[in-house]
Amino acid sequence: MSMPRLPLVLLFACTAAVPATAQEASPPSRQRLLMDYGWMFTRGDPAGAEDPAFDDSGWRSLDLPHDWSIEGPYDENAPTGGRGGYLPTGVGWYRRAFTLPEGSQGRRFTIEFDGVYQNSDVWINGHHLGSRPYGYISFHYDLTPHLVDGENVVAVRVDNSRQPNTRWYSGSGIYRHVWLTVTDPLHVGHWGTYVTTPEVDSAAARVVVRTRIVNDGTSERRGTLRSVILDASGAEVARTETFFALAAGEETELDQQLSVDASALWSTEAPALYTLRSTLLDPSGRAVDETDTPFGIRDIAFDAAGNLYTVDSSTEWLRAWSPGGDWTFVTASDGTFTPGGPSAIIPEPISALLLLIGAASVVGRARRRCRGT
Repeated sequence: MSMPRLPLVLLFACTAAVPATAQEASPPSRQRLLMDYGWMFTRGDPAGAEDPAFDDSGWRSLDLPHDWSIEGPYDENAPTGGRGGYLPTGVGWYRRAFTLPEGSQGRRFTIEFDGVYQNSDVWINGHHLGSRPYGYISFHYDLTPHLVDGENVVAVRVDNSRQPNTRWYSGSGIYRHVWLTVTDPLHVGHWGTYVTTPEVDSAAARVVVRTRIVNDGTSERRGTLRSVILDASGAEVARTETFFALAAGEETELDQQLSVDASALWSTEAPALYTLRSTLLDPSGRAVDETDTPFGIRDIAFDAAGNLYTVDSSTEWLRAWSPGGDWTFVTASDGTFTPGGPSAIIPEPISALLLLIGAASVVGRARRRCRGT
């Protein structure tokens, strides 16, 4: 027996309830709604499951994240072999019905998948949005042109049938969160902020911000990009504003520079983080979009051999490898790579560091050295 479907608007009301006031006639400038709950799932590949009218009442109701492989059964003859835990893979389908939040007219809707393993196809109301090969990357689609009043249905086909395809246990399914982002037609683009700190000093630091602004509307839009830097306590430490005019259907990138006095420098011992708050204001001063981007102020460089990095003039060795989607390790030592040596899961600030300096190259180098090449 399937559980009743929860409209997405109710989920938002539960997770972000606010006092009822007369000002709530206007929706927030940006909403990011969690879509983990109330999915229907089945193993196999039923024909027509992308159709919103498809009868999924016999499917299983579940919440995300989900991995159907770990549910078994174990089989010594499974195509995954020992590296895949002798567990099943194959094809699976997910479906999710939802209604739009109130005040949605004229808004833009983007669905974002933090991780699906693997080879997924996504539909909204029967319209194919796209295919995402492989399984270790986030991706998103614009739902706006295909949404309807009343019930909307997202369908996701996941194909992990080509085995073996990995050197470790991967699992199968939508193994990360799913989000619905609601914005004004004029908004900061998806992953649209880029922050660097080209000049770093404890007395002051220069912060360079590049922001991608998108106008998905049908007419020209004018406004102001306000960029504010907040310290760990939430206090404002820098601000700048830039005017822009953007034709319908166009996007642009704006570059800004800010100075942070007496900056708290990031290090492994004291991983201080700041927040960049990017706000788009219309000509009346009303905020039409706002996003936050965490970052650290730091100076990083490699030596000629590519093995040494410096943080705020202190020197440390960095070793890193990533044996799977859930596990990334770092070890400080004399710079020699020792398989199986002491290691620790990277905390979030160091993960951000590895992303910034190009974790893929570090991981690749560590693996080559492990193989003796």
